[in-house]
Amino acid sequence: MNDDRTNYIPALRYEWLTGLYDTVMDKLMHETEFKQALVRQARLAKNHRVLDLGCGTATLTLIIKQSFPNTEVTGLDGDPKALGIAKEKISRSGLNITLDEGMAFDLPYPDNSFDRVFSGLLFHHLTREDKERTLKEVYRVLRPGGELHVADWGKANSVKMRLAFFLVQFLDGFSTTSDNVNGLLPVFFNKADFQDVTETARYATIFGTMSLYKSRKPAHSFMTAT
Repeated sequence: MNDDRTNYIPALRYEWLTGLYDTVMDKLMHETEFKQALVRQARLAKNHRVLDLGCGTATLTLIIKQSFPNTEVTGLDGDPKALGIAKEKISRSGLNITLDEGMAFDLPYPDNSFDRVFSGLLFHHLTREDKERTLKEVYRVLRPGGELHVADWGKANSVKMRLAFFLVQFLDGFSTTSDNVNGLLPVFFNKADFQDVTETARYATIFGTMSLYKSRKPAHSFMTAT
């Protein structure tokens, strides 16, 4: 397993801010609204196997399991501190959720393991190279016909939203976030051979434009050697 963390950026950039992440997201971002919408668009079914990629403190992970108790839910993140918070939240919930530590671009799962992969605010933390590597891994672990559902910063649709996004770029880095604000995530999804790539919703937030995306691995897919 390649566990290269050279370019790793924690939530809110600095580890000492990780403990404030849930408060910031709840009070300032109203994250429940867009994360519930992301779960609804995935049309989860009984016994689906689901991966929450970059699960962080497990807010989205818990929403998935609470909304669809019969799904098998796994959360993966590379930040031990965030996973510690996630474990506490899951323990209090009493729900059966698996948490793994690992990097999005080197997933510790066999091919065709999941029916759905979710990602909430992960891709803007990744370099362009790691975005592409991560999408190849997501494609690999999705079953044919499986779907990828992403909530992340999208193309600014007004001057106000573009100016608001500068704070995110200051915290998380201009090099990793520029692709998002320029609306390039769908380009990367298509490049990774996902089909039916769609931006399904946009939310205006105090930090910029939050976009929801969905895409699908072809039902008849053949992995190619690289």
